[in-house]
Amino acid sequence: MDVSVFHPMAPGPVVDRTAQNVERVSQDLRSVYRSGKTKSVEWRVSQLKSLLRITTHYEKDILEALRSDLNKPELEAFSHEVYGVSSSCELALKELHRWMMPEKVKTSMINFPSTGEIVSEPLGVVLVISTWNYPFKLSLDPVIGAIAAGNAVVLKPSEVAPATSSLMSNLLGEYMDPSAVKVVEGGVPETTALLEQKWDKIFYTGNGKIGRIILSAAAKHLTPVVLELGGKCPVVVDSNIDLKVAARRIIAGKWGCNNGQTCVAPDYVMTTKEFASTLIDALSSELKKFYGKDPLQSKDLSTIINSRHFDRLTKLLDDEKISGKVVIGGQRDKANLKIAPTVILDAPEDSLIINEEIFGPLLPIVTVDKIEDCIGLINSKGKPLAAYLFTNDEKLKEEFVRNVSAGGMAINETSMHIAESTLPFGGVGESGMGSYHGKFSFDTFSHKKAVLRRGFAGDADIRYPPFTPEKVKLLKAMITGDILGISRALIGL
Repeated sequence: MDVSVFHPMAPGPVVDRTAQNVERVSQDLRSVYRSGKTKSVEWRVSQLKSLLRITTHYEKDILEALRSDLNKPELEAFSHEVYGVSSSCELALKELHRWMMPEKVKTSMINFPSTGEIVSEPLGVVLVISTWNYPFKLSLDPVIGAIAAGNAVVLKPSEVAPATSSLMSNLLGEYMDPSAVKVVEGGVPETTALLEQKWDKIFYTGNGKIGRIILSAAAKHLTPVVLELGGKCPVVVDSNIDLKVAARRIIAGKWGCNNGQTCVAPDYVMTTKEFASTLIDALSSELKKFYGKDPLQSKDLSTIINSRHFDRLTKLLDDEKISGKVVIGGQRDKANLKIAPTVILDAPEDSLIINEEIFGPLLPIVTVDKIEDCIGLINSKGKPLAAYLFTNDEKLKEEFVRNVSAGGMAINETSMHIAESTLPFGGVGESGMGSYHGKFSFDTFSHKKAVLRRGFAGDADIRYPPFTPEKVKLLKAMITGDILGISRALIGL
């Protein structure tokens, strides 16, 4: 990352001022954490309640910011972002005491008599670097986990969603404990300066390119990292299904979630050559019902985040290798940053749209001879963040779950698995590492400390030298849990 740039409104290089500010932020937070302030249950509860108040009192402001950044429809913005954060807060407040309780575990004969427990303790001072596609939810959901676990935290929102970033900075500065929860706004210079500091954990949501930079920076301090990345999420569609329901759920997961700008949105569909035209007809019919004959005029579709991403998607669509293969949509309006829901049939294997993560409203359909062939094709690529299957074939369901490696998956549904707080959300391989949501968020920002407790009674000579043959026999039997061997060894003693 090149950080030697100049701020247009101030003299001198941004990196100098930024580095000094960020270093001071890091030092101040570490001092507060060492005081023990953030470890108390009272502090954790108070901060979670403050976040909850933000979602309640400033719902309209949040919706307006999301409309400004992404032109998000109100229902989508509320359900995915505002309610997503408030429900996470409510769950953490409800379960916090239980999550914090030490977990009792069994101990072995070798330590008899003793008790064992696993104690969840905060990691310390953590950094959350967020993304732009769900700028409210994906910023604050990890922060909720970090606070619930008792950490001091820095949030770096995405500068690509400036209205939401500014709003969060103002609201968190007003409602949260400013000594232990801080927001650092900015772009590359600020992020670079943050990565130069030592953190006890870094949580990043975004793309693999930046994820590698963050992982490299974290390695210098041996900092553990959670990377929530992406990948090309496949949808396998069998023919023995309720096609209308399947089409609606594919559309909802692809275009109903930020117009395809979602890490778990379907990236490509796989079906048989024989069934492809039937599936296309069903998608076309339902798309017209959802977004009308001119989807560019629909108020229920988000816009593309900015002109750079619009141009990137246009490049995929204008690739000469898919010329004549657009079967639905293709309309675009650069002035308003809109691209209609678009379906491409049988794009060549070497086309851009097949090889690059789309992250937008374009959906290629790949055809195979037999539906079972899809599993091998999926596994020939990088492991996706999510994989989806529509079928009534129980054998195919089991083969898909058993043989396809993905961060998560849904059968006869798309994207909705991330709505369940009881399921971990995270990637595998190039789609990421680590997970969160619900208690998994608490665990992600906690260290699981092993604690063995013993009294002074029951101290046996057999564990100490000299090790006679009889002692060795007894110790071996105790280590292996051989009850009969223990009895024989005791008789020998």
